[in-house]
Amino acid sequence: MKRLVKLSAYFLGLIAMASFGSCSDDIDPEITEINVSRLFSPVDLEVRIINQTSARLSWKAVNKASSYTVEFFQNESSDIEEPVFSGSPTKIIEGITYSQLPYTVPGFAGETTYSVRVKAVGESILESKWIEALFTTGTEQILSAIEPDDIGATTFILRWPAGEVATSVVLFDGTTELVFEVTQEHIEAGEITLTGLNSETGYFLRLVNNGSTRGTHNFTTLIDIGDAILVEPGDNLKEIIEAAEDGDVFAVMPGEYEVAANIHISKTIGIIAVRPFEKPVINGAVFRISGGAGFRLKDLILDGETAPDGNQTIIYDEVLGAGETYGNAIIEGCEIKNYVKGVFYASNAVLIESVSITGTIYSDIVTEGGDFIDFRNGMTKVFNFKNNTVYNSVVNRDVIRMDNAAAFSGDNTAIITLENNTFYNVITQEGSTRRILYVRLANHEIYVRKNIFVNIVGNYSNQSATTVVEMDRNNYFNAPNLTNDEITVHDRWNYTELNPGFADPENGNFTISNEDLIFYRIGDSRWIP
Repeated sequence: MKRLVKLSAYFLGLIAMASFGSCSDDIDPEITEINVSRLFSPVDLEVRIINQTSARLSWKAVNKASSYTVEFFQNESSDIEEPVFSGSPTKIIEGITYSQLPYTVPGFAGETTYSVRVKAVGESILESKWIEALFTTGTEQILSAIEPDDIGATTFILRWPAGEVATSVVLFDGTTELVFEVTQEHIEAGEITLTGLNSETGYFLRLVNNGSTRGTHNFTTLIDIGDAILVEPGDNLKEIIEAAEDGDVFAVMPGEYEVAANIHISKTIGIIAVRPFEKPVINGAVFRISGGAGFRLKDLILDGETAPDGNQTIIYDEVLGAGETYGNAIIEGCEIKNYVKGVFYASNAVLIESVSITGTIYSDIVTEGGDFIDFRNGMTKVFNFKNNTVYNSVVNRDVIRMDNAAAFSGDNTAIITLENNTFYNVITQEGSTRRILYVRLANHEIYVRKNIFVNIVGNYSNQSATTVVEMDRNNYFNAPNLTNDEITVHDRWNYTELNPGFADPENGNFTISNEDLIFYRIGDSRWIP
């Protein structure tokens, strides 16, 4: 019986092999080409808004397509979530070749939603089906660039091309809205003078035509000298500041001021340029803060080449009593250069309410014997570092250092934000293990967003105590240790390593040319076209 089963299995195997051999002759040869009656549709259609009202299109190439046709439809509502194609197209463009991509189409209305569709066209083959997308343009921008003389303490001159129509100008200072009527006379002149503004106030401005925005500006009015203490070249800046009363504001005229000494600040004061477009130059000043003072430095050039002992720009000198804090420290729109040891030093056990550094350019800060921003035994509850540029500085030290500060960190949380900054030639010494962030406070949160880092040898941090909560859309070029650092795991899915294409970095011009970085507004905003 077993022999019969074995023979049966043997003959069945022969039959199966014969059947397989006879069928194999009928198998089609390898498929190397698909013949279709019409073109495939383009894929990966992307629309980017350039210069507010131009649409830049790109898509993947379609095999056998000789050109592409694009149609735009203006949609009545901005609330739609899917493309809508009704009525006649606003624009039709035919004959676009793939070599012309990305293809920019100008001339759309501002703040308007459009549907766009693209199809492939070929020879001796049916055109493809449409691929669709939806986009909304930015605000139209017809306003002229702001000139220095356009801004006053309580006035602002708004200009645009003569004859362009508008009905009103709307100003907003964060709490109050002001509306100015635009007359036919203003339209013909392309100019209106806005009056009754508050001094030292930031405004967001819109030129409006029947509800549609035609242009926007941000500006800050000048200091009202009538409310401030006027300082002129030839005055003894050190003596004037050290004699200040609490709340004094010093309006500094353009020119050079030779200090080469420590300036002691024990009262909350402000030192502000009269004309931001003509920054006064203060040589060799070291600001030593005591008595719980707050301070504000605005639109100044601080050159530390003649500073005593090559010291830091700002030093906190005095330990306060239990429960006492220093007032807010504000640095905005300044240029700070040639300080040897650093720019901000809180080696004593001091607690500062907040430190805000914005719109400032730092260059040639060697950091010999200290870190760039250096909290040794002190801390601040809020540290904002936004829209700044740091270049040719911090050769082999840490950029932001906040040590344990045991006297305060158990009861306070430091919120640290680095946003829209440009760092170039920072921590450049070969083999350096220095860090962008050296933070060891017991309680802290760090946010690092939309910064450009170029030519950097150091790390983000090699301290396990450094806690980064969020990293978003940072760009690293020639900064390998920043992308290899374990801390970058927070940023893995959205950082880039693009060459920013700086205009002239050796001469301090960091205007970027990389289109992706421009589109996503990465780095110090002053350098984004």
